[in-house]
Amino acid sequence: MMSLTHSSLLALVLVASWGAQAGEQASDFPNRPITLVVPVAPGGSNDILARLVGQKLEKKFGKPVIIENRPGAGGITAALGVVRGPADGYTMITASSTMMSFNVTIRKQMPYDPRKDLIPVAMTVRTPFVLVVNPALPVHSVEDLVKLARERKGQLSFGTPGPATFHRLSAEILKNMFGLDFIHVPYKGTAPALNDVAGGHIAFMFADIPPAMALIRAGKLRALGVTTGQRVAALSEVPPLKDVGMADFDASSWHTIAIHSGVPRDIVEKLAAAIREGMADPAVSEMLARGGAIPVVSPPVDELRRFVDGETLRWGKVIERAGLAGSE
Repeated sequence: MMSLTHSSLLALVLVASWGAQAGEQASDFPNRPITLVVPVAPGGSNDILARLVGQKLEKKFGKPVIIENRPGAGGITAALGVVRGPADGYTMITASSTMMSFNVTIRKQMPYDPRKDLIPVAMTVRTPFVLVVNPALPVHSVEDLVKLARERKGQLSFGTPGPATFHRLSAEILKNMFGLDFIHVPYKGTAPALNDVAGGHIAFMFADIPPAMALIRAGKLRALGVTTGQRVAALSEVPPLKDVGMADFDASSWHTIAIHSGVPRDIVEKLAAAIREGMADPAVSEMLARGGAIPVVSPPVDELRRFVDGETLRWGKVIERAGLAGSE
């Protein structure tokens, strides 16, 4: 029988000690403030969502949740602060489909790999979009838009808040579905792009619903359809695009709370359960739905990871077909 050396015994003692400490840390977590990093400036829908999640976690754990806005570089600046920080569970990030999926294919180089360096802890909402056109155009349907685009080949323009966005990829799907040719006009945000659609400077865009609602109801934009397979409560009068000309089109942006991949699993599960509980509050769901979002009761962590991996593959193909792979 093999005998244990002094060094082997010491190693076993240390491993047991570290395991016990990890368990104690998990059972005691959190025992100090948590930081939730938001990769956009204050005031937008992502920031508002983060503050809502923070309030629910504060109530659940009895510890402060500090919202830290770190805009820049499509979320890369904020993500680096998380993946290069300690894997203790005290720093999380609001991570959208752009950060977790699109960037993998669309960026030339990534200083981190979201598939390896981040764990999606919980999904919070899905964000549907609405296809809007300038109401002065003779366009009342997807069919009309396709017809006009063919008549004015290469002349119709669409706006986006940037190239590596769901807005852009939705337009690329429309373009590829019907073999069309558009001019892409990137803006620094959704609001200026919407204003230019309303002003007739560009023809159309796939827009976030919250900033588009008032312009639609004022008659300054015409809504052709929403990007989700079902109607959206905030724009219940607008049909899904899949029902009005864009067959099988059912897509939305999505938002998760993610964390350093080295965080112990029991802490990840504790956070995931707390976020799911907070987002299941009927008052939260109603508020989010009024704002144009689709509240989500998140799947378990492993299932969510598989979903994110699937979305990375799915949208990677769209990005490659659009010739946008490695373009940023």
